[in-house]
Amino acid sequence: MNPFVPVRDLLHGARLMSEEEIRQLSPNALAFVGDAVFELYVRLRVLGEAAQPADRMHRSKAKLVNAAAQAALLSRMDPYLTDEERHVVRRGRNAKHHSTAKHQTMHDYNQATGLEALCAYLYLGGHTERLSELLERGFSEPVMLA
Repeated sequence: MNPFVPVRDLLHGARLMSEEEIRQLSPNALAFVGDAVFELYVRLRVLGEAAQPADRMHRSKAKLVNAAAQAALLSRMDPYLTDEERHVVRRGRNAKHHSTAKHQTMHDYNQATGLEALCAYLYLGGHTERLSELLERGFSEPVMLA
Protein backbone atom coordinates (compact mmCIF):
# COMPACT_ATOMS: atom_id res chain seq x y z
CA MET A 1 0.00 0.00 0.00
CA ASN A 2 1.25 3.47 -0.84
CA PRO A 3 1.85 5.25 2.51
CA PHE A 4 0.69 8.58 1.09
CA VAL A 5 -3.02 8.81 0.39
CA PRO A 6 -4.40 12.07 -1.01
CA VAL A 7 -6.95 13.70 1.28
CA ARG A 8 -9.56 13.65 -1.50
CA ASP A 9 -9.31 9.85 -1.53
CA LEU A 10 -9.77 9.65 2.22
CA LEU A 11 -12.98 11.67 2.06
CA HIS A 12 -14.67 10.41 -1.08
CA GLY A 13 -14.84 6.67 -0.70
CA ALA A 14 -11.95 5.67 -2.94
CA ARG A 15 -10.73 2.13 -2.49
CA LEU A 16 -7.55 2.50 -0.45
CA MET A 17 -6.60 -1.18 -0.39
CA SER A 18 -7.50 -4.31 -2.31
CA GLU A 19 -9.73 -6.95 -0.69
CA GLU A 20 -6.68 -9.19 -0.38
CA GLU A 21 -4.64 -6.48 1.36
CA ILE A 22 -7.51 -5.80 3.77
CA ARG A 23 -7.88 -9.52 4.58
CA GLN A 24 -4.17 -9.69 5.38
CA LEU A 25 -4.45 -6.98 8.04
CA SER A 26 -4.64 -8.21 11.60
CA PRO A 27 -7.91 -7.60 13.44
CA ASN A 28 -6.08 -5.15 15.70
CA ALA A 29 -4.79 -3.22 12.68
CA LEU A 30 -8.34 -3.02 11.35
CA ALA A 31 -9.59 -1.83 14.74
CA PHE A 32 -6.81 0.78 14.87
CA VAL A 33 -7.99 2.33 11.60
CA GLY A 34 -11.66 1.73 12.33
CA ASP A 35 -11.41 3.60 15.63
CA ALA A 36 -10.38 6.75 13.73
CA VAL A 37 -13.02 6.24 11.03
CA PHE A 38 -15.76 5.79 13.64
CA GLU A 39 -14.61 8.79 15.68
CA LEU A 40 -14.55 11.02 12.59
CA TYR A 41 -18.06 9.86 11.67
CA VAL A 42 -19.31 10.67 15.20
CA ARG A 43 -17.53 14.04 15.28
CA LEU A 44 -19.13 15.04 11.98
CA ARG A 45 -22.51 13.83 13.26
CA VAL A 46 -22.17 15.90 16.45
CA LEU A 47 -21.02 18.90 14.42
CA GLY A 48 -24.09 18.61 12.21
CA GLU A 49 -26.55 18.55 15.11
CA ALA A 50 -26.17 22.21 16.05
CA ALA A 51 -23.56 24.85 16.66
CA GLN A 52 -22.25 24.24 20.17
CA PRO A 53 -19.21 25.19 22.21
CA ALA A 54 -16.28 22.81 21.70
CA ASP A 55 -16.49 21.35 25.22
CA ARG A 56 -20.16 20.44 24.71
CA MET A 57 -19.35 18.82 21.36
CA HIS A 58 -16.57 16.84 23.05
CA ARG A 59 -18.96 15.58 25.75
CA SER A 60 -21.52 14.59 23.11
CA LYS A 61 -18.83 12.74 21.18
CA ALA A 62 -17.55 10.98 24.30
CA LYS A 63 -21.04 9.56 24.97
CA LEU A 64 -20.86 7.76 21.62
CA VAL A 65 -17.18 6.89 21.26
CA ASN A 66 -16.87 4.35 24.03
CA ALA A 67 -17.17 0.59 24.22
CA ALA A 68 -20.67 0.44 25.71
CA ALA A 69 -22.16 2.78 23.10
CA GLN A 70 -20.33 1.03 20.27
CA ALA A 71 -21.55 -2.38 21.48
CA ALA A 72 -25.13 -1.04 21.48
CA LEU A 73 -24.69 0.31 17.95
CA LEU A 74 -23.28 -2.98 16.71
CA SER A 75 -26.23 -4.82 18.23
CA ARG A 76 -28.65 -2.63 16.24
CA MET A 77 -26.63 -3.06 13.06
CA ASP A 78 -26.28 -6.83 13.33
CA PRO A 79 -29.54 -7.82 11.56
CA TYR A 80 -28.40 -5.87 8.48
CA LEU A 81 -24.88 -7.28 8.21
CA THR A 82 -23.85 -9.59 5.38
CA ASP A 83 -22.07 -12.86 6.13
CA GLU A 84 -18.73 -11.28 5.13
CA GLU A 85 -19.36 -8.28 7.41
CA ARG A 86 -20.25 -10.62 10.30
CA HIS A 87 -17.00 -12.48 9.67
CA VAL A 88 -15.02 -9.22 9.94
CA VAL A 89 -16.85 -8.30 13.16
CA ARG A 90 -16.12 -11.76 14.58
CA ARG A 91 -12.42 -11.43 13.72
CA GLY A 92 -12.27 -8.06 15.46
CA ARG A 93 -14.29 -9.22 18.45
CA ASN A 94 -12.05 -12.27 18.94
CA ALA A 95 -8.76 -10.41 18.53
CA LYS A 96 -6.22 -10.76 21.31
CA HIS A 97 -5.98 -7.43 23.10
CA HIS A 98 -2.72 -6.04 24.38
CA SER A 99 -4.46 -3.81 26.91
CA THR A 100 -7.39 -4.13 29.24
CA ALA A 101 -10.70 -2.34 29.01
CA LYS A 102 -10.74 0.72 31.24
CA HIS A 103 -14.13 1.44 32.83
CA GLN A 104 -15.80 -0.96 30.34
CA THR A 105 -16.82 -4.59 30.40
CA MET A 106 -14.70 -6.98 28.35
CA HIS A 107 -17.84 -7.95 26.41
CA ASP A 108 -18.46 -4.34 25.37
CA TYR A 109 -14.77 -3.81 24.64
CA ASN A 110 -14.71 -6.87 22.36
CA GLN A 111 -17.91 -5.79 20.60
CA ALA A 112 -16.48 -2.30 20.09
CA THR A 113 -13.34 -3.80 18.58
CA GLY A 114 -15.55 -5.77 16.19
CA LEU A 115 -17.39 -2.60 15.17
CA GLU A 116 -14.11 -0.76 14.62
CA ALA A 117 -12.78 -3.62 12.48
CA LEU A 118 -15.94 -3.45 10.37
CA CYS A 119 -15.60 0.33 9.97
CA ALA A 120 -12.04 -0.09 8.70
CA TYR A 121 -12.94 -2.99 6.42
CA LEU A 122 -15.68 -1.02 4.70
CA TYR A 123 -13.75 2.25 4.66
CA LEU A 124 -10.50 0.86 3.28
CA GLY A 125 -12.42 -1.09 0.65
CA GLY A 126 -14.14 2.07 -0.56
CA HIS A 127 -17.58 1.00 0.68
CA THR A 128 -18.31 4.27 2.45
CA GLU A 129 -21.97 4.33 1.39
CA ARG A 130 -22.46 0.92 2.98
CA LEU A 131 -20.62 2.09 6.10
CA SER A 132 -22.85 5.16 6.35
CA GLU A 133 -25.95 3.04 5.82
CA LEU A 134 -25.01 0.67 8.64
CA LEU A 135 -24.02 3.44 11.04
CA GLU A 136 -27.27 5.28 10.35
CA ARG A 137 -29.16 2.10 11.22
CA GLY A 138 -27.14 1.89 14.43
CA PHE A 139 -27.94 5.49 15.26
CA SER A 140 -31.63 5.12 14.31
CA GLU A 141 -32.49 5.30 18.01
CA PRO A 142 -30.77 7.35 20.71
CA VAL A 143 -27.93 5.49 22.37
CA MET A 144 -29.06 4.67 25.91
CA LEU A 145 -26.44 3.44 28.33
CA ALA A 146 -26.98 1.91 31.75
